[in-house]
Amino acid sequence: MPRSDPPPQTEAQPLVSVVMPLYNSARTVAASLESVLAQTYTNLEILVVDDGSTDDGVDICRSTGDPRIQIVPQKNRGLAGARNTGIRHSSGAILAFLDSDDLWLPAKIERHVQHLQANPAVGVSYSRSAFIDDQGQPLGIYQTPPLQHITPELILCRNPISNGSCVVMRREVLDGIRFEANLYGTPESYWFDDSFRQSEDIECWLRISLQTQWTIEGLAEPLTLYRISSGGLSANIEKQFASWQRVLDKTAGYAPDLIQRYGLRARAYQLRYLARRSIREGQPRLGVKLCHQALGTYPALLREEPLRTLITLAAGYLGTLLPKALYRLMENSMMRITGLMQRLKIALQSSRHRASTSASRGG
Repeated sequence: MPRSDPPPQTEAQPLVSVVMPLYNSARTVAASLESVLAQTYTNLEILVVDDGSTDDGVDICRSTGDPRIQIVPQKNRGLAGARNTGIRHSSGAILAFLDSDDLWLPAKIERHVQHLQANPAVGVSYSRSAFIDDQGQPLGIYQTPPLQHITPELILCRNPISNGSCVVMRREVLDGIRFEANLYGTPESYWFDDSFRQSEDIECWLRISLQTQWTIEGLAEPLTLYRISSGGLSANIEKQFASWQRVLDKTAGYAPDLIQRYGLRARAYQLRYLARRSIREGQPRLGVKLCHQALGTYPALLREEPLRTLITLAAGYLGTLLPKALYRLMENSMMRITGLMQRLKIALQSSRHRASTSASRGG
């Protein structure tokens, strides 16, 4: 049951409920939880949902001794199910989500609260993300999606929110997409769809965009550190794409015009994304195959985004033709160049945002 004595909150200092699903993440959860405890915004409740873990991750969380942490145990329901359980137990006017292998920079929650308070029409605030490797070391590259004018078709084709650990939202947003179901023997409220074990994020963002009037908007700063874990991709490609296809099928049930107009395009973008992942994880032949499937599904992909599409194809072919050591050398050089260009873009956009904010406050 939800706690009977939630921490106090005011309009100026709303309580932020941090929901962290935990499933056998003992190796990474300490760093993830520490990044929450280090937030400059301190009016937090932290709901660690133990989703049937069998390692000592729960003990690691308890050992912090921070009174803001609440451990919520349940039988395994998956990521969406753990988030839903966290939402049910939460008390905050604002909710934030962090997977137990990702990290936040210290100012993240403070920046999102400021963003929401300054923009009453914005219901979902997200940040850009910096990639880290399996050991938590920075890769020097970033997710740099669009930040404004987020439409359903943009979410469907490009998913600018990018990952579940970068999102902070008002409780009213979740109220607008809540549904009731009896999946485990008792009627409960749901926000994320428990039946999805993958692609649950984009399915939720689509419903928010299509079924509510809230604006979705991003911050230029990379306030989230998103962990890239290598291995096992080829075994999951079919499942991942099938799960993503389920998103299209479900969305077509209540927004058929959107899927009819953008479905093929969205499939092609998803195939190209999976191609890039395959190449990055050392499976260039699979990447080439997926990229060709993307072009066969939606040939206009080459016209709409020629540079990104051609770079993906070239990287795949070079990965199959060049010795692995030479290809890795070229890949690392391209990553450094890409990272530099992304940092310049982020710095410029952040500077513009600060100047705009200062001007509006001065007015």
